[in-house]
Amino acid sequence: MYAPTARTTANRSRDRMSYDRATAHAVLDEAYHCVLGFVVDGEPRLLPTLHVRVGDTLYLHGSTGSRPLLAARGDAGLPVCVTVTLLDGLVFGRSQFHHSANYRSVVAHGTAHLVTGEDDKRTVLTALVEKAAAGRAADSRPPSRRELAETAVLALPLREVSVRTRTGGVRDEPADLDLPYWAGVVPLRQVAGPPEPDAGVTAPLPAYLLSGTGVPVREPAGPARPDPAHVTDPPDTAGPAGSGAQAAGPSGPGTAASPWYEPVPLHGAHVLLEPLTPAHADDLFTATAEPEVWAHLSHPTPTDPAAMRAVVGTALDARRRGERVPWVQRCARTGAAIGSTSYYDLDPARRCVAIGYTWLGRPWWGSAVNTEAKLLLLGRAFDGLGAVRVVWQTDIRNTRSQAAIARLGATREGVLRMHRQRPDGSWRDTVQYAMTVDEWPNAQARLRERLRRAAPGERG
Repeated sequence: MYAPTARTTANRSRDRMSYDRATAHAVLDEAYHCVLGFVVDGEPRLLPTLHVRVGDTLYLHGSTGSRPLLAARGDAGLPVCVTVTLLDGLVFGRSQFHHSANYRSVVAHGTAHLVTGEDDKRTVLTALVEKAAAGRAADSRPPSRRELAETAVLALPLREVSVRTRTGGVRDEPADLDLPYWAGVVPLRQVAGPPEPDAGVTAPLPAYLLSGTGVPVREPAGPARPDPAHVTDPPDTAGPAGSGAQAAGPSGPGTAASPWYEPVPLHGAHVLLEPLTPAHADDLFTATAEPEVWAHLSHPTPTDPAAMRAVVGTALDARRRGERVPWVQRCARTGAAIGSTSYYDLDPARRCVAIGYTWLGRPWWGSAVNTEAKLLLLGRAFDGLGAVRVVWQTDIRNTRSQAAIARLGATREGVLRMHRQRPDGSWRDTVQYAMTVDEWPNAQARLRERLRRAAPGERG
């Protein structure tokens, strides 16, 4: 516990105050930025900056030419006040007076000093980078001596610290409870969007960004939406290529991270399945330029790389909403991006998932790539996630897709008549297939035998 002081003792709502060391550390560690307060020439200054906690010291990032860093050069240091706030929700009361917010905040008082040792500064800067993403420090160039000289770090011992929080719901007056106004809490949280690679980046998206981007997860509240897709037959909700349209359906943040929604890398002898990123769009455009690839899709053939980027963007938007888990398919021999496939209609509660939104470059049709990709996805579903049912759906006109699904060992369950509208306005019947966990062992053995007979790059 931190000892309360005159500066950290509240004058009102003392029930919201805490001096618990672990709670304070948790808030500081979760927040990426803070506000640094200090006085210069008798006037207050507030600066937003990045911070990292190491033990019981808070380190603040800055430039050697900034005012607080210049003022902290002396032995006396710089008296500061640092605040961090995490906004957790907006509280809507029946009366305007009782509107509020749920939050967690930390206030730290003390005297900050410059970190002058080069090794100490390197250690702090490494900690700052690791806070952004664990593993990033080893995956980036360390600072040069010139960069170290241009960077300043303030160290603030955490001794005079308080935590203030508000949680819970509306606290209306009893006389207002019958008023005809909605009241409640709108939860808020910070969520990272899909990573956007810089121009010229060819390196794949690092694993630490795949698992730590805060992608919201949606647990379906009702029956799964039938979005038909297989091989070259993704659901109509993909939207027109080049339009940037988002997939239709329920949206909103989920409740907790789940392995069901992580596109973990899956590697085989013929194909590599890796998380789809915008950096794959140009290669995918080149690999899937033939009109036949898009013959049964819900959007026309992408006519340029921008149109393909829109297709990829739609998939990543759907992943951010928790509606899809998209992979890029890469040739194991050349490393080239040759197609894409996804999980969708994920239902961890019912342990069911669909495989679809799949399209593959024409040169790889009939090769072992599709067989192995489905084997990897089925293994991930049944053996990795504990699924009991995997579903495929496809246009009744797409006989090639139906034959490919049947060869996987899936059972045709029926036809959804006039299930959805094609781009030309006609109504399509959708054929549904499924495989259950009881059927998986025999199907797995057959698929492995097919792949055993196929050398990399051959038909499978």
